[in-house]
Amino acid sequence: MALKVQEPSAQVAGYAEDWQLVADLLGGTRAMRAAAARRLPKWPNESTESYQARLSTATLFPALARTLGVMAGKPFSKALTYGDDVPARIREWCDDADLQGTNLHTFAAGMMEEALGYGTAGVLVEYPRTDGVRTVADERAVNARPYLVRYNHNQILGWRSFRLSGVTVLTQLRLSESAEVEDGDYGTKAVDRVRVLRPGSWELWEEGEKGEYVLTDFGVTTLQKIPFVPFYGRKTGFMAGVSPLLDLAHLNVKHWQSQSDQDTILHVARVPILAAITSDEGFELTVGASSAVRIPEGGDLKFVEHGGAAIAAGRQSLQDLEDQMIQTGAELLVAKPGQRSATEANNDAEANKSELQRITEAFEDSLDQCLQFMADWVGEAQGGHVSLFKDFGAATLTDASAQLILSMQQAGLISKETAIREQQRRGMLAPDLDPTAEIERAQADGPALGTL
Repeated sequence: MALKVQEPSAQVAGYAEDWQLVADLLGGTRAMRAAAARRLPKWPNESTESYQARLSTATLFPALARTLGVMAGKPFSKALTYGDDVPARIREWCDDADLQGTNLHTFAAGMMEEALGYGTAGVLVEYPRTDGVRTVADERAVNARPYLVRYNHNQILGWRSFRLSGVTVLTQLRLSESAEVEDGDYGTKAVDRVRVLRPGSWELWEEGEKGEYVLTDFGVTTLQKIPFVPFYGRKTGFMAGVSPLLDLAHLNVKHWQSQSDQDTILHVARVPILAAITSDEGFELTVGASSAVRIPEGGDLKFVEHGGAAIAAGRQSLQDLEDQMIQTGAELLVAKPGQRSATEANNDAEANKSELQRITEAFEDSLDQCLQFMADWVGEAQGGHVSLFKDFGAATLTDASAQLILSMQQAGLISKETAIREQQRRGMLAPDLDPTAEIERAQADGPALGTL
């Protein structure tokens, strides 16, 4: 099917539903409320007024956002390290990797969060236009050197590729951009653009006043390849990936809906109904602090209250969902045997890795490709290698979930008391331990050894 330059390919469009799900959850309560019936269905025969009241009081338990923050931060809990094979000037450029003051460690950490959350992202290793620059001294004078440009999941519109000597390479890539331009004497406005890359050339298309895209600029490059590097969450193919936290996202939506149901039944249960039981059709009831009620003979007057069984069941259901979400997120940290070569079979540390460790290793490969493209731009033979922290695997799901709970507490996402109770549920702490008393004893002990 023929596409316009600004239209996403069928493969990219196929990920839109999952991307919207993650975006709604990461947007928090406000975004989930804005999603309305897409995330919180309207009940049969429910009036619009009742639905809006229910929607406006719904609140999100941010399980996906909390887990994503913890998981994406683990490989960057220690500083990224450079190999001895990284050329000195490339190492220096990495201190300001994007020409916006961001070092490579921080830049890569943002890419990890994007890739884990949405499944894919990418980096264009760009080189500024050097019209009129003729010598190396001229390049240095205008700070002409390669730099990294981040592209989020929804900015990659489509691509073409083919296999060359067993390696898949890009032959065309379309990237969505937005540029801020002057609007009148004082204002600015955003203009949507599409960058089209081919080996050795580029085009820039810009949206016109009537919504059509027109070619506004083009040029050639000294590289006979497209200097774009994909980063993946869970890789499904070349330039394609899905979020490894997608199952957690669906559970989080289920919790959002169940929490709304629980809030509704609590609201109803907290308001007792005054019932008058009588056959006298003319009976009138006046309720007030200084009023007396005369009940017809054989009649009765009493408050009818909710039994509470459904409330307890709903509360337990929410707790079960929260536990499922913790377990699902923690699975990324559990060591799992993978495809083992003859060499790996003799190395347990290599064979038994968690999914997050494998994702981190692939991330290192992508960063190495970025360095190599930087080297290609300036004629260096090699860009070298970098290493990320990967010693965060867990032997069992219980250990992994306990580790995730500890990380959430240290990040201030849950209280110390909640962390202790969750560890008790997993058998990591004695069940008869009093969380409140334990926190008080810990505070009385003072700072931990080695922290002063």
